[in-house]
Parts: sequence; structure tokens; C-alpha cells
Amino acid sequence: MHQSTPRPVTAITLGDPAGIGPEIVLQTVRSPMIYEVCRPFVIGGREHLERAAAIQDTPLVINEISAPEEARYEFGTVDLLDTHAVPGATIEYGVVQADAARQAYSYLEKSIELGLSGQLDAVSTAPINKAALRAADIPFIGHTEIFNELTEAPYALTMFNVHKLRVFFLTRHVSVRQACDLITRERTLTYLKDIDRELRALGFENPSIAVAALNPHGGEGGMFGTEEVEHLIPAVADAKALGINARGPLPADSIFAFGLDGHHDCILSLFHDQGHIACKTLDFEKAVTVTLGLPFMRSSVDHGTAFDIAGKGIANGGSMIESTRVAAEYAGMQLAHRQALPVS
Repeated sequence: MHQSTPRPVTAITLGDPAGIGPEIVLQTVRSPMIYEVCRPFVIGGREHLERAAAIQDTPLVINEISAPEEARYEFGTVDLLDTHAVPGATIEYGVVQADAARQAYSYLEKSIELGLSGQLDAVSTAPINKAALRAADIPFIGHTEIFNELTEAPYALTMFNVHKLRVFFLTRHVSVRQACDLITRERTLTYLKDIDRELRALGFENPSIAVAALNPHGGEGGMFGTEEVEHLIPAVADAKALGINARGPLPADSIFAFGLDGHHDCILSLFHDQGHIACKTLDFEKAVTVTLGLPFMRSSVDHGTAFDIAGKGIANGGSMIESTRVAAEYAGMQLAHRQALPVS
């Protein structure tokens, strides 16, 4: 991180309070390292943090705030912005509950409000539950859609970050059959342009973007499938004509190993499991989801609410700590790049 860049102001949302969110968020703000890389504060319900502290037998000192500028950002004190959503609701661990989803959604709304007003640089989100969102009639299936819609961002790019590997996704939550239909020349070129733009905003001067192939051996010139010949090769050529450092398509069975070795700044994976398997096999706990294209940085753990272990004091906060560290790292890169830009 650029030495002259201040520690990014980073909100940590509590997630669905019926899940492990409160426990892993508390572990995160109990990590001294987090205070070295950012200025963290929690958005959530006080009662949920206090219950998590009792479960984990962890001391808890809360400084309740109404805005980030009131925070102390001192290790040992948890700066908490309580949205006071659904007052009086009784939340049971491990159960899908509409009230829990309404509370979780209020934390996200508050983080977006603060981000749009320039009061924070990054948001690290604890998991929410899709079934609970549905029970509460909240018309979104997940974090990315909520942040994309409420910020009115032109797009929201999902990037996996695990160690030195950065992986984007051309398609995500659709069937493999649908994903194949979505792998088009036009869609691939659009993603390459957006990825190039976002990486340059992080300070990459000429980011190399490797495109994964869909078929075995990259299709072998059409013998094992025509998607490469008809769509991916032309899209990469189109991108190169625009000055984008795109490469490929490269066989998916080796592209991630080369990416980890530093041959590419990032990889464009074509469908959900193609990239997820590589990243989670490398390091399940350190796999973090980053959303680029928003007015601020956003990251998340890559696991769910874990209702089966919620409230038992055995949840591991390692992924939440990593999510917050990564959010701060990329927010710091953005801030440093903006500082380095010439004043017009």
C-alpha cells in the first residue's frame, strides 16, 4: 500500500444475525492487524455483537456512533453504528427469519448510503441468507445485486482474490448450459473493457488479462467445440485492437497455475465453478470475493451464513479477517492511484 495513503475507512457489516456473522465480525475487530491496514467500524445491531461476545467469552467495549467521523479506530474498542432496524425482534440462531434478513439488509443500506456520500472507502460484508431475503420479500438474491442496484453503478464486476490470483467471471449464477450460451464475442469484449478499466483504476499500467478457454485444449481449432473459434478468439482480437492487453483463450487446466506464478495480472473465467474450484482448492479460507465498479470498494467472505454452527462459538473468522484486509488493500490502491493522478 502506498505509504502516503491514509488507512481506508472500512465498514464491516454484520450479515444475517441468525448466522455466524456476528461471531466472525467480532473476531475481525479483535485482530490488531486490521487496525494497522484500515480504520474499521461495524454496522450492525448492538445486541448481536454482545451475544457473540458472550458466546466467545470475549471482552467487548463498544463506542456507539452515528457516523464514521465519530469513530475512535482504536484496537480494543469496537466502533459500532447501530441501524436499530426491527426493534424488539427476537433472532434465533440457525433459523431462516424475515426479521433477521431485514436487519441485515438495513446494514447494507447504511453502508451504501455512507459510501455514496464519501464517508467510507470500503465495505467488508459478512454473509447474508438468500432464503431469509426471500422470506422478507427483499427483491435481491445476494450482495452483488444489492450493491449494484442501490449504488446505480453501471456494472458490478466480481473478482476472486486468493494470494496472488485474481479471477473474474464472465457468467456466475446460471446453469452450465446457460453459461455456454452467454459466452459470446460481444459479452466477452464488454467484460475485457470493464476489467481493464477497473484494474487501471487500481494502478495497473497495462494489466494483462488472460481469458480461459471453455473446451478441452482450448477446443483444438474447433475439433472439441467451436466457442473459442467463433467467440473467444475474436473477442480477444477486438480487445487488443482497443489497446487492451488481453491474452488467450488459454486452456483452463493450466491457466490458473500460470496466473498464480505471475504470468497474468488476472484471469477471466467463463463460468462459476471453473474459477471457484481453482481458487478454493488453492486456499479455501483466503478466497475473498471483491466487487469492482462501485463508487467504493466492496469485499466479502466466500462462505455462507453457516446456520448449522451459528451460536456455538466455533465459527472461524479467518475469512472475514482476510475479506476486510483485502478490501482495505484495494481501497488503498485506489486512493493511491487517485493521489498520483495529475491535477487538471
